[in-house]
Amino acid sequence: MSRNLIAVYPGTFDPITLGHEDMVRRALRLFDRVIVAVAIAHHKKTLFSFEERLAMVNESIRQWPGASAEPFEGLTTRFAAAHGGQAMVRGLRAVTDFDYEFQLAGMNRDLAPEIETVFLAPGAGHQFISSTLVREIAMLDGDASKFVAPHVWRRLVEKKNGKG
Repeated sequence: MSRNLIAVYPGTFDPITLGHEDMVRRALRLFDRVIVAVAIAHHKKTLFSFEERLAMVNESIRQWPGASAEPFEGLTTRFAAAHGGQAMVRGLRAVTDFDYEFQLAGMNRDLAPEIETVFLAPGAGHQFISSTLVREIAMLDGDASKFVAPHVWRRLVEKKNGKG
């Protein structure tokens, strides 16, 4: 019997980094489909609008037929259930991520026990990359181009220069 295993990878993706792309690629080894759930509204103030973030994610993941991007707001467990997700993918870059992610996984398990949380570690070359650091480096005239896809870097430069 064939199963259609669906995972949801939620986040703000402000912007999507090569680390995020690595997570999607790794998740596709385990699941038939990965839905990258891009938060519409979030408690964080984002550099890029929702539309810009969704466009960058779509461009980054179009190389993988099993990946798609969808907007979401509200509880990720509700989004996952509504889209047939059996798992939520979360990335662990370092020990500092573990405490928060472990608490989140426990709360999500209580809210939706039928949806598993799967922790994936990015490859060694991506473990220190975060959207926050990439944004800060770019806004301070640093070169963070090696941490994001070329199309994302162009948008960061445009944003910094007031053109985006």
